[in-house]
Amino acid sequence: MNVQITTGRRNGFFYRRFIKKLSLITVGSIIQGFAMAVFLFPHSIPSGGGAGIAVLLNHAFDIPISLGLWIANFIFLILTVQYLSGITAFGTVLVITITSVSVNFFEVFVESPFVNVWMDLLLGSVFLGTGVAILMKQRVSNGGIGYVALAIYKYKRIKPGTSLFWMNGFIFALTAYVIDWKIIIMAVVSQWLSTRIINWILHFPRTVTLT
Repeated sequence: MNVQITTGRRNGFFYRRFIKKLSLITVGSIIQGFAMAVFLFPHSIPSGGGAGIAVLLNHAFDIPISLGLWIANFIFLILTVQYLSGITAFGTVLVITITSVSVNFFEVFVESPFVNVWMDLLLGSVFLGTGVAILMKQRVSNGGIGYVALAIYKYKRIKPGTSLFWMNGFIFALTAYVIDWKIIIMAVVSQWLSTRIINWILHFPRTVTLT
């Protein structure tokens, strides 16, 4: 009888943790998609390396950004899946899918209340960094290139936000041939702001000790 009760409690605890983790992954993905679709993409500001590639696909082949975002991030995931666990890979696929669907939804139904590109840049970066940090706290990445950042953190102990900044910056340089240089500058500024938010949330103290 006691064994059955203990097993039931363990199962209940597992399911509660699973539901909580799934809920946070969903929330983080939606926040990320919201930042991209409402504040950044309307000004052609790529929110990351995958988004930069999505912009290139849209420019060259007229592929919708939401679909291009999924394709680019999935390719990054396939290239690095061997370095992290299958559970993390599954979580990343879930993130990629929810984010892409969210981008498509918000692009159609939601518009930014501001007309100032710098205000959109600021808010988009804050929302983006918040969403990515929520995902990283759940041990999943914000996309394929975020998966690369997690792999680097696992083996080199380099902060995920820092490695994301430099990898994304490299991809932004590649997209400079098809995007106005001012857009590239805004993309780098967005990455700098969002990575500050990521690192701050990831290292925010969980408890406060009173003395």
